[in-house]
Formats: sequence, structure tokens, C-alpha cells
Amino acid sequence: MYYSPFYSNAVDACNLEGFKPRIVDADYLRTLGVSTEPSEESLRALERGSRLFADRLRKGILLPRTKYTVHDEDTSSIEAEIHNYTGRCPTLTYEINPVRGCGVGCQYCLVSDGVHECELSVIGNYPLYVRRLLDEKNGPGSENGQHYYYFSPKTEAFQEATLLTGVAHGILREFIRHFDQNPDSRARLFIASKAGVRHLLYEDGGESVLDLFEKLKDRMQFNTSVSIMPGDFRNLLEPYAAPIEERLAAVQLCRQRGILADSALVQPILTPYLNEESIRSFYSSLHEAGIINYKPEFLTVCMENLSMLGQYLGHFDKDMERRLYEDYLEPSNAGHRKQRGRTAPDKQKSKEYLREMISFTDTIGMSVSICYWVRMQLGISQEMIPIINRNGFQCLGYQSGLFNNVR
Repeated sequence: MYYSPFYSNAVDACNLEGFKPRIVDADYLRTLGVSTEPSEESLRALERGSRLFADRLRKGILLPRTKYTVHDEDTSSIEAEIHNYTGRCPTLTYEINPVRGCGVGCQYCLVSDGVHECELSVIGNYPLYVRRLLDEKNGPGSENGQHYYYFSPKTEAFQEATLLTGVAHGILREFIRHFDQNPDSRARLFIASKAGVRHLLYEDGGESVLDLFEKLKDRMQFNTSVSIMPGDFRNLLEPYAAPIEERLAAVQLCRQRGILADSALVQPILTPYLNEESIRSFYSSLHEAGIINYKPEFLTVCMENLSMLGQYLGHFDKDMERRLYEDYLEPSNAGHRKQRGRTAPDKQKSKEYLREMISFTDTIGMSVSICYWVRMQLGISQEMIPIINRNGFQCLGYQSGLFNNVR
């Protein structure tokens, strides 16, 4: 089924005026003024990614297709998946992933490395799987442990495909049903999303997503996901995402309904864009929307994807492109990797950038969630960022106090 995106940008990867892809090799980096000497392995990957990017641009397949299919599965055969990207994530968080693929089309996607050529496919009866999962883990006769259910780490929870099919609404209704039948359940719903106002107000059966959120307000939290990068660059990399202003407006709608929505995933963070002005402007806008906690995540990339992102950035600012490569290509940084082997920026610079962000946000009362893996990678002390910070958030931004709200 074809659909019209709820949000889209006038300029996308396929109609960027004056843009021509290049081969990012040693000569290209030298001409750009990159001071570091990348490894041969990194250079080969950059060249390979450049050629793949040029081919995909020529074929017009950089953006996801605005269509989806729906199929049912044997819900008894779907295995519960624990969310544990780094090996040290909370082990009692179950993933909810009702879609294969994603219609938002982020060119830096953590799951697909920006490749969106697969067919978008929705599991139409996925809410029945959610019912089974909740009954098994938190229903009568279960251990009824303190479980989070994360909707959705591998795709956008409230994209057109899940909304138009009613699957997103159906998943929320299963949580409402569960809590009605199990008032002492220790299950909690965690949502991370780029959804804007139009997404949350979309109705199925006379009820909007926001209406259903309100029925779950004591048992769930909604974390908006926003990035720190130049606006034109962001619009290019997030072709079908809601603008940040719309995402923050969605946060405020949630808060008006009494829904816990005061923590944000800040990802990805583009290091060459960070300075005192951009940090103050970005976090002040979050503060004005009522955000009191954030989980910062720097852009992590495979080298193939870095060659594409660098060229896009260079279209707007060549010096930022140079600094992007320098932040990632130093051979000593080769081991600084996160999920799926993706490289994070230079460790020392990352630590300095974190200190700059924390220094400002502390003045406006915002706290920070830093996962164990990042703290160990960067040598961040317990004193600098406690695992459970002063506003009660942990790790990915989970609100630990939610477990105290059992009726």
C-alpha cells in the first residue's frame, strides 16, 4: 500500500542542487586538509562506501519507498528479544519491533547504516504477540518482575506503516488491557520516537495515540529523539522525520495530558557542529519544552557510511567535513566502537564535548544519562555522572521511579 508521508522535506538526497558525489580516498582527504593518516582498512572502506553511495544516488534508491505490505505471523513462534546492544544494557528490557524496515529514512540509521532498500513490512497481528509476551512475563503465575518494554529500538514506533494499519494503536491497547487485568503488574512501557504532533494525534477507532498514552500515563514514558546538527544537514539526513519543533510540540502535548515525557534521546550528535552557541541553543530549546534529562549519543558510523555523510556535510561546509573525518579516522580510534562495530568519534574529544554539554545543562537543571559502556570507553568517573542521576533517570533514560507507581 502506498502512502503520503506525514512530514517530508522539500530538499532530499535525490534533488540536492549542485551536489555531485566524489570518491573519498587518500587524495580527496589530503586535498580537503585532513591532518590524520587513516589506516589502509579505513581508506578501502571509505572508497567502497563512496562508490556504493554514487551508485545508489544514480539509481534513486537512497530514500525509503513510501509503501508497505502487511502480513500475519505465528505469534507463538516470535521469540522475546532482550534489548542489550553493548552487552551491559539492562537485561530486563524486552524489545517491541512490529515492522521490518523503517519509513523515516535516516541516512545515519543505527540499524541499516542508512540503507533503506528493503521492503517495509508490518506484522499485522503483532499486538497478539505483545499480549502473549506481557502475559508470560508479567501476567498471573509469572515472575512479574520489573520489566521495561521498549517500543521500538529497531524502527520508528509511530511511522505511517504502524499508524495507518492500526498496529501502533493495537500495541498500546494491549498494554492498557494488561494493566486493567493486572493492576499490580511491574511492566513498564518505554517509548523512544521521532514522532511529531501529527503522529500522536492520528486516530484509529476514534482514539488517537495521545488518547491511549493518557490511559497509560502512570505506567509509561515517552522519550523524544532529537539530533544535534545543522538544520539543512538534518533535513537531508532525516527525509521523512518530523521537524524538531514538531517533536518538542509532541512532548508538550504529552506533558499536558500528564504523560511522563521529560527525558530525551539526543542522537546523533555531530561533533564538528558543537560549540558554545550550538550547545546553548539546542539544550535551551529542550529545556523550554520541559525536558529535564537527556541521553547523549555521538554519531556512530561504519566507514562506508562516513564517506556519504561527510560528502553531504561538505556540501554545506567543507571545514566541518574535514573535522568530521579527523574526529573518526585517527588509527588510535579504531577500537572505539559501539553496537554492530560502528565507530564513535575520538575518545578524548568525545569526553571534552560531553564536559562542555554537561557544563551548560547543569546550569539549567538538566541531568544526564550515560550508559555503562560509554562510561567505560571514555573513562568517565562515577562522580562525574552517576548511573542513576539526581533526576531519577538511568542508562538509556529510563525513569526508575516508574516502578514506585503501582496502584
